[in-house]
Amino acid sequence: MTSKNDNFYLSGPSHLTCVNWDDAYHRKIVAASLVNGVYVLEKDRQKQRQGPDSLAFPWWTFFHFQLFHRLVDDVDSSIFGAIYEFKPPPSMWNNTLRRSPRYVIAFRGTIIKLDSVLRDMMLDLKILMHGLHQTSCSKIAIESVRNMVTRVGGNGSNLWLAGHSLGSSIALHAGKTMAKSGIFIESFLFNPPFPSAPLDQITKCEELKQGIRFAGSVLKAGLGIAMNSNKKSSSYDSFSALSGWIPSLFVNRSDYICSKYVEYFEHRRKMEEIGAGCIESIATRNSLGSLMMSAFVKESEPLHLIPSAILTVNLIPHQDCLEAHRIDQWWKPDLHMEYKLHKY
Repeated sequence: MTSKNDNFYLSGPSHLTCVNWDDAYHRKIVAASLVNGVYVLEKDRQKQRQGPDSLAFPWWTFFHFQLFHRLVDDVDSSIFGAIYEFKPPPSMWNNTLRRSPRYVIAFRGTIIKLDSVLRDMMLDLKILMHGLHQTSCSKIAIESVRNMVTRVGGNGSNLWLAGHSLGSSIALHAGKTMAKSGIFIESFLFNPPFPSAPLDQITKCEELKQGIRFAGSVLKAGLGIAMNSNKKSSSYDSFSALSGWIPSLFVNRSDYICSKYVEYFEHRRKMEEIGAGCIESIATRNSLGSLMMSAFVKESEPLHLIPSAILTVNLIPHQDCLEAHRIDQWWKPDLHMEYKLHKY
């Protein structure tokens, strides 16, 4: 989501005058700023701003990046992603750059503007229908990531993935695809959509929520076993193969679009504590929506489910879901955040 006011794009992290690449907080700010750069690139395209009139360049040049390539949707010609190359001046080359990326591939989320909103909303619907992997944007994204992995060589350690909202889902799909082949790319996923109703927003009764979650786990585990019984075990165990890839997820409890991730990981921990870890190990890799859609959509994989993650929760109260979903919260200097590593 973006603001309708262009001033939104001008208030960046000016407080970060020097980047310590070993600092996770600094890396988060850089990743969020590069994602916002994709938003502004598309806004520039829509308003035909070019050259000195462009508002996009400061979002990456401030951190010594250059725009390497634009990722363009072949359906409506909108810019949905960008590849940045890190080009620091020679005076910066020292040991502080050992955690810096060589390239960053970033993806924007939905823009509520006439030129792109219909296409973006169609992609949002694909997330709900577990069919994002079949879209041209996802295919372009994965091809671009593979090309960049080949370019940097090795295991992709000099490459970052980053995205916000819809863009997080695209980055997540690309990251999971590469992880299945043993290439673990450092990833920053801001407000990633979790297509399920967050119980914390529906009821405050803890006993009722725990009961619903437990019943849901039993149901998902049973359906998962039944529907995957005829599949090859190597395919069914692909979820476990991803456990070594640990993307960074950034969510806000007031954001209904992504707050379910907090419940998802916390419930898995509680199921292990009560001795129901075997049930949850199956349930956690399945969603009721994807299980039902698998009868109609080929390879309806629950894209949003991941085995491991570093979950960062913004604990500052927000007035509404739209404010809690904005990308600009992640580069503000006064954040109150909670970090947890969840390993499958």
